[in-house]
Amino acid sequence: MAQGFFGRISNLWRGFLSIWVSDVEKANPEIAYENAINSMIEKYSGLKRATASIIRRREELEQRHVAQSKELAQVTQDLNVAVETNQDDLAIVLIQKKNQLEAEVADLEADMKIAVKDAEGAKSSLVQIQSEIKKLKAEKDAMLAKLQSAQARIRIQEQLEGLSVDNEVKALENVREHIKTTVAQANLEKEIGESSLDSRLASLRAQSGEVTARQQLEQLKAASVARAQGQKKTM
Repeated sequence: MAQGFFGRISNLWRGFLSIWVSDVEKANPEIAYENAINSMIEKYSGLKRATASIIRRREELEQRHVAQSKELAQVTQDLNVAVETNQDDLAIVLIQKKNQLEAEVADLEADMKIAVKDAEGAKSSLVQIQSEIKKLKAEKDAMLAKLQSAQARIRIQEQLEGLSVDNEVKALENVREHIKTTVAQANLEKEIGESSLDSRLASLRAQSGEVTARQQLEQLKAASVARAQGQKKTM
């Protein structure tokens, strides 16, 4: 019961820790990429060590195969000599030795095939992981650049949304209204001035002066006509 309880507490704590780490990585994507890249580099290093062990075993098998093959060739040659010289007891021992060496060489060749296949697979995995690390580094640079660009656009958009032209427009409206009111007041003063007694009297006097001038003009014309008629009579 106690182990189950503490196990649930441990799982719950790991869950909270995972969520916290996830939130931190979202807020700091560069850290998330670095963690992923470092994890892959660590796996690459481990696989590299394992591959080195596989290659070392393959080389050891190759060396043993060369040595056993040479010994098998020597035993075969010795056996042929023993048979030709009728040394049957020695030939029997050599035959047993040859059979043993042939089995060992066959086993070594089988092991070598597996070791070569394992080494090639390990090297292929190394190349693949190395390529993935390079791709992940390039993706990190590209994605962080996109993130910075997006954040800059968001900041600009927020600034644009935060800008308010209401105060400026209201200030202009007040100025416009003031100008219109001033113009209206000026027009009103003009209208009032035109309708005042002083302006009417001035207008009347101007008209009276014009009437007097016209009367004088008629008198001058009449005098001119009279002089012309008097001149005709004297002639």
